[in-house]
Amino acid sequence: MNEEQQRLEKYLNASTRQLVWWRYKKHTLAMVGLAFVVGLYLAALFCEVLAPYDKDSRFFDSVYSPPSQVRIFDKDGAIHRPFVYETILDIDMETQKMSYQENTDTMYPIKFFVRGDHYEFWGLWRSDVHLFGVDKPARLFVFGTDRMGRDLFSRCFYGSRISLSIGMLGVFMSLILGVTLGGVSGYMGGWADSVIQRVIEVIRCFPSIPLWMGLSASMPPHWPGLKVYFVITIILSLIGWTDLARMVRGKLIALREEEFVLAARFAGAGHLRIIFRHLLPSFTSHIIVTVTLAIPGMVLGETALSFLGIGLRPPVTSLGVLLKEAQNVTTIALYPWLLIPVLFVIGIVLSFNFVGDGLRDAVDPYSR
Repeated sequence: MNEEQQRLEKYLNASTRQLVWWRYKKHTLAMVGLAFVVGLYLAALFCEVLAPYDKDSRFFDSVYSPPSQVRIFDKDGAIHRPFVYETILDIDMETQKMSYQENTDTMYPIKFFVRGDHYEFWGLWRSDVHLFGVDKPARLFVFGTDRMGRDLFSRCFYGSRISLSIGMLGVFMSLILGVTLGGVSGYMGGWADSVIQRVIEVIRCFPSIPLWMGLSASMPPHWPGLKVYFVITIILSLIGWTDLARMVRGKLIALREEEFVLAARFAGAGHLRIIFRHLLPSFTSHIIVTVTLAIPGMVLGETALSFLGIGLRPPVTSLGVLLKEAQNVTTIALYPWLLIPVLFVIGIVLSFNFVGDGLRDAVDPYSR
């Protein structure tokens, strides 16, 4: 058997998942997006270890400190392992302008698995080991610091955890609503279909951001951060289920008169069993694609609400809360590194869109 025949036999004996994965791997941007998404979720999962400092640690002598300059050449031109110099705050007594000067007398190499701020890893155990850092009195601020002297690099990872979890939890709730209501609407038809479709039309006739703002503004300001977190997630999911419901309805309308559905009816299967056991599995791949493309919308919704001050509020740290620090044009002009969290938002949105596009092409039998 030659190589071409072996490839053909492997293709004919492959499962649907294998065929989808082989087609997905041909999409370069989709693979890049998948790698970025997996890396970002892993970083959010282990952010206590990856972040060199705690998200609330303040360095009062490093307020608005620019990103640390990592060097490999010392002042004499000799090559060393990556290191930083200690930075010293200097304030002009006439203009009150802050500047940071490097003390080049001593080098502080960047080390791995160093001890620093204490943390509890998901409440399981207490540790103080961080992936990288430098010895005191030097400090390593990869993205600089904010107005309170907090490390922006560490806060970006902690903020990504909150924003990404809201996206996943919100999409999960939207998935339940969309599949259930869309399934009932498409399979049952009649008055149930009319009522559900009218509700969808009413929700979709409102602009998303004003509707988010109106619902979020109704939350009392004294609510704790955890309660606001879940309410924001519920608000986003209650608005975001309509697209999935319409997609499920359309698929069920096209499939409900197929022979396998009629056979299930004659066999005595109930309506819910037919919907969830026979109909929905036939287009699960399309549901996965829709859900994947919906996650960045949830992340953008949380970011927009928190940026406008009606979403999550400090001490909760999310990407939207971090971007709220960059609302002032003067602040951005003087401290442009405060805009770095927006790169995380852009990366999340683009990577999920690439993954969704790749999945859509992989599961579509008519795409090339």
